[in-house]
Amino acid sequence: MPVAQPARLERHVGLSDEEVVARVQAGELALYEILMRRHNQQVYRAVRSILRQESEVEDVVQEAYFSAYRHLAKFEGRARFSTWLVRIAVNAALDRRRRRARVVALDPATEERLAAQSEPRIGGNDGGDPEEQSARRELAHLLESAIDDLPELFRVVYVLREVEGMDTQETAESLEIEPATVKTRLHRARTLLRERLIHDFDTAALQAFPFGAERCDRLVAAVLDRLARGE
Repeated sequence: MPVAQPARLERHVGLSDEEVVARVQAGELALYEILMRRHNQQVYRAVRSILRQESEVEDVVQEAYFSAYRHLAKFEGRARFSTWLVRIAVNAALDRRRRRARVVALDPATEERLAAQSEPRIGGNDGGDPEEQSARRELAHLLESAIDDLPELFRVVYVLREVEGMDTQETAESLEIEPATVKTRLHRARTLLRERLIHDFDTAALQAFPFGAERCDRLVAAVLDRLARGE
């Protein structure tokens, strides 16, 4: 999918990541925006797969970009820039989680406050019938919950491979593990998700095809109107 860039950057859209990096290192700082916009979703998903607390994710994504900029000279092009960037983001997320764990150990109430700060899950108003919107939100909620509940080792691999679409080698390089480990963890993640979703969908099926109050009122009113008119 083409990367959407502001009009001011359109003439640079065709540049590869490596070309943009070289020009940023040469002093064209404004072009760093291209890299951020190009990889925002990937970096967000990587961080989100580790922290899960929305209140922290954006801060860590910013930290990752700052760190990547400060260390651009260390990017040697042996791996794709996106792989190198995701590795930095993953390490930043792990560092934040370790710091959080130390704080929680000192103050047990902190973890509860962090959870309370997390933002609502995906599922905005995208038009259409209210009942259809509700069903889509519920489906998104089921999938997000299932992914969130995976053990971290499996969750991070699943998000990078299946949600973000990185290949096995890229994922292995990003997480600094062996490709065989990626395959094993991905297989286990799929198995756990399948078991969880089958259970959740079986439960949700009991509420499928709801006849909501709005639809009920509409139908009753229409029938009563026709009866009143003697049809």
